[in-house]
Amino acid sequence: MKDLSQTSTDATSALNLRRLFILRNIAISFEVIIVGLAYWVLAIPLPVFPLLVIIAVHGLINGFTWLRMKRPDSVSSWEFFSQLVMDSMILAALLYFTGGYTNPFVSLFLLPLVTASTLLPQGYAWAMAAITTSSYTLLMFFYRPLPHNNMDHTADFNLHVLGMWFGFLLSAGLIVFFLVRMANSLRERDRILTATREKALRDQHLVALGTLATGAAHELGTPLTTMAVLASELKREHTDNTDIVEKMDMLRSQLDRCKHILSDITASTGQARAEGGQGLALDDYIDDVVDGLKTLRPAAKLSCKLHGPKPAPHILADKTLTQALINVLNNAADASIDNIDLEVTWDSETLSIIVGDRGEEISPSIQAAAGTPYFTTKPDGHGLGLYLAHAVIESFDGTLNLATREGGGAQAVIKLPLSTIRVQS
Repeated sequence: MKDLSQTSTDATSALNLRRLFILRNIAISFEVIIVGLAYWVLAIPLPVFPLLVIIAVHGLINGFTWLRMKRPDSVSSWEFFSQLVMDSMILAALLYFTGGYTNPFVSLFLLPLVTASTLLPQGYAWAMAAITTSSYTLLMFFYRPLPHNNMDHTADFNLHVLGMWFGFLLSAGLIVFFLVRMANSLRERDRILTATREKALRDQHLVALGTLATGAAHELGTPLTTMAVLASELKREHTDNTDIVEKMDMLRSQLDRCKHILSDITASTGQARAEGGQGLALDDYIDDVVDGLKTLRPAAKLSCKLHGPKPAPHILADKTLTQALINVLNNAADASIDNIDLEVTWDSETLSIIVGDRGEEISPSIQAAAGTPYFTTKPDGHGLGLYLAHAVIESFDGTLNLATREGGGAQAVIKLPLSTIRVQS
């Protein structure tokens, strides 16, 4: 599964290759027409055989491009640049046999340059400028002159073609400089629009989930209360049975935890952040998160390491952030309940949290799809825990990334700017 930005990029690269294929078909048609007119209508003694061979090679290249268009994988910038380089070499070969730099079609070198400047990153645009300029320059010294070339031309004509070369050089530099800036602006705008659409879609999911969660909290309140009453009655009826009493106490504690979670769901989402005067030391907050996991997964074995200057900064103990971190730890417990590593590092600006396990490694496809709604690798999973964790962490301007862990397993890397969670004194 790919995100929207990746899908948009793949579609754009495929569309650009299709446009290049069509443009090249037009160019090949005009090459045949112009050679035919010059040789058979205007009676210019051109070397027809090498020209037709070059045009045939151009057609063969376009045939391979047509086959490439049928493949589903995306077209990389390097691949598209290679296509433009081949077009430039074909043009240089045609000009070599038709008068070189004196051929009026020499300005067609600007076409691949404009294409590269518009569609490719800046480095490729400057590389194309170097290739086209070098080709033009070489054609000033190495070419096959046409029979009428330079026969009746004076020094003024030589100055004219030299001016043509200088004008091309200047045009190439200006095209790359300005078009690259314009293309970068357009790409940045597209990136922002894609990110905005992704955020709007994520917000729609969160609103739907929030509505369902609130309704479920109200619906579950009554049966949980009933179970708590029955557990208390069973405990009183079997006070002489220690085993049943212990089990009823455990059941009652779990029911109380469920009721506490439901209360958090129905609570106002803005209440915790409004209470800006109340905070908790970061190391104490991490201890509370670890305790939350141990309550949820008593059998989990977790190693916790803290690194940072003391005293630790005071942060807002936001309940949604706490639940997000517990979700990440719970995923690690699902992968390897006997081996969970939690490493927390902070400085004056950033909080880094790394949760590692020794379960299966993260494949590239899972890494790309992780955090999208309803995607899960668990047989009984719903695909919402990691998605909600992503959403909560991003709401604090943080990031959550999954990666393969050195030595086997997987790890989740969370980065949070302390400015968004620090309690202002």
